[in-house]
Amino acid sequence: HVQLVESGGVSVQAGGSLRLSCKVSGRKLNEPGMGWYRQAPGNECEWVSTINNDGKTYYANSVKGRFTISRDSAKNTVYLQMNSLKFEDTGLYYCAAGDPANVWGQGTQVTVS
Repeated sequence: HVQLVESGGVSVQAGGSLRLSCKVSGRKLNEPGMGWYRQAPGNECEWVSTINNDGKTYYANSVKGRFTISRDSAKNTVYLQMNSLKFEDTGLYYCAAGDPANVWGQGTQVTVS
């Protein structure tokens, strides 16, 4: 039984930084497809970033160069470091597992003003 619990979402000013965490249970981090998605009010859920079992990372063009996905196997946690935040980064951020994603966390809210 896989469970994902996100944390770290807060309100922040544009230009600031945040680190989101996703605590994973019931699944090894080196299995394929750990990623982050986000949904802004009135918009569809969009993919943000993925880290694969081989450690390779992928990013949406809108966040490339500003966001960094990483994992800590000892803590069974996946992170999303977000720098140079923009207003359009506001949204509910979800951690997801699987390729395609089939297990989702409850989300953590990021608000950039």
